[in-house]
Amino acid sequence: MTKQELTDWALANGWKMIGAYPCLPKPDAPKEALVRMLLKSTGVDLQMRRPSGRWEKVAGQSYLKIYPDPRTGQPLDMGLEKITGIARLMERARSQE
Repeated sequence: MTKQELTDWALANGWKMIGAYPCLPKPDAPKEALVRMLLKSTGVDLQMRRPSGRWEKVAGQSYLKIYPDPRTGQPLDMGLEKITGIARLMERARSQE
C-alpha cells in the first residue's frame, strides 16, 4: 500500500488528521491523539501515547510489505494487531463522526 492509500483507509475508518498525522483520538477527548501513524518516505511507524505523554513506537513497516485485507481492506503486516483494543477505538471514533 502507498502512503496515500493508508491515509485514505485511515480517514474512512475513524482516524482523524491531528496535526500532520492520521490519529485515533481519545474517546473522551476527540482533539487528543492516542494512536498515530507517522507516514514517512519509505514506510510507516505506529506510535502510542503513554500516560506520561511521550510517544512510543509500537510497530513499523515498509510500504512495500503492507497489503490490504481482501475482505475488509484493513492494512495487514503494518502492526495494528499489536495495539490492544484498536478495533474498539476505531469503532468509537467512527461512531463519533
